Amino acid sequence: MVKIIGGGLAGSEAAWQLASRGLSVTLYEMRPVRSTKVHQTDRLGELVCSNSFRGSKLENAVGLLKEEMRQLGSLIMRIANKTKVPAGGALAVDRKQFAEEVTKALECHPLITIRREEIRDIPIRTSTSPVIIATGPLSSDAFSSAISKLVGHKQLYFYDAISPIVLADSIDLRKAFWASRWSRQASLDSSGIDDACHAQNKDGDYLNCPMSEPQYRTLHHELINSELVERHDFDQTQFFEGCLPVEVMAHRGLDTLRFGPMKPVGLIDPATGKRPHAVVQLRQDDIAADHYSLVGCQTQLKWGEQRRVFCLIPGLEQAEFVRYGIIHRNTYINAPTILSDTWQVRHQPALFFAGQISGVEGYVESAASGLMAGLNAFAIARGREASVLPRTTAMGALAYYVSNANPINYQPTNIAFGLFPPLDCPPRNKLARKQAIANRALRDLTDWKTLSGCIDEKIPSIVS
Repeated sequence: MVKIIGGGLAGSEAAWQLASRGLSVTLYEMRPVRSTKVHQTDRLGELVCSNSFRGSKLENAVGLLKEEMRQLGSLIMRIANKTKVPAGGALAVDRKQFAEEVTKALECHPLITIRREEIRDIPIRTSTSPVIIATGPLSSDAFSSAISKLVGHKQLYFYDAISPIVLADSIDLRKAFWASRWSRQASLDSSGIDDACHAQNKDGDYLNCPMSEPQYRTLHHELINSELVERHDFDQTQFFEGCLPVEVMAHRGLDTLRFGPMKPVGLIDPATGKRPHAVVQLRQDDIAADHYSLVGCQTQLKWGEQRRVFCLIPGLEQAEFVRYGIIHRNTYINAPTILSDTWQVRHQPALFFAGQISGVEGYVESAASGLMAGLNAFAIARGREASVLPRTTAMGALAYYVSNANPINYQPTNIAFGLFPPLDCPPRNKLARKQAIANRALRDLTDWKTLSGCIDEKIPSIVS
């Protein structure tokens, strides 16, 4: 019996990997007995921030990570593909259907028992009954205290913010236009296109709200002068750089947003035939295309302020908000002082950490750590050695970073090609280098699969 604490992406993936190989699993999830500030349901694998798993191409590090996970039989990747929604070159999902499918897959598995209760202490673990901690960044106070006692010092934290979501029918399609960056729509000469054609031409996966320079300046002014839920010192509050609140970015300078999430590069407004001064993109959030999230607009503004400020964006003047953005504390351990590159606690090989609590950032990275923790928990429960993936793979590079980064001022990271060892003979072209790194990773992963005893059992397909 393997015990897993936490039913998010990492815990769900770990449970699937173990049960699919014939081990009994008890998965503990405290919701709905004890909820959090950001979860809205009791579903397993619920996505609380964006609905995007980010880029899909192999020359993108996270795209490579996803492909490696698919080759290792990832539950999360299979269900993400099953519930995907249009998102250009990214993989985004219908968050409700995604969580429902993850929950159904685990509830239907005969070797997985799901217990809805809060665990307040770390369970007893042995080599035949390992424990995986995957409680995520929103671990309860009681369990966070138990973790602190285990690791011998306080955990670290930063703040995460969540973007608002609006009702699709409330978006003014006479002003917003469909396009993905550099798509055919973005290069059309739109002179003479009437409003009806403008609204109905869906050539692209994003709705784009174009702004003139005065409109952008007004939005920027309001962002930096609006009231926050919690007034933070922008120079001292620790935010994760990959998920900065939009008002924090605005405080960094007038053009920070224009060169960040609101960049107009690769987009042409069909109403004017010109590139806008700035653009706010909206991404489909569910398969029914009823809800759209504001890309890059994660925020800690008060709800009334969000309605006032975001309705200044052309096309969103009458927007109806399905969910407002919020900020939450994201807790994690100082992984380099605690974990090995097998996701095991040093000197306690029967105890694993996985997911954001383990010191990674991002949906895909969290699920990937759960996958490897599951494989290695299976290995030691069967009396085998835990496996270390080659550092040349995305999963191995991520594990190496978590276990070997500088523990001073440690902060979680997304997967990036900078974490990989250099190529022996790198191509001079940047894209060619990335492709070469990806090719090497998949080749080395295949070799590792052949030699590893962790994956010799066949994983059954997901029940549809």
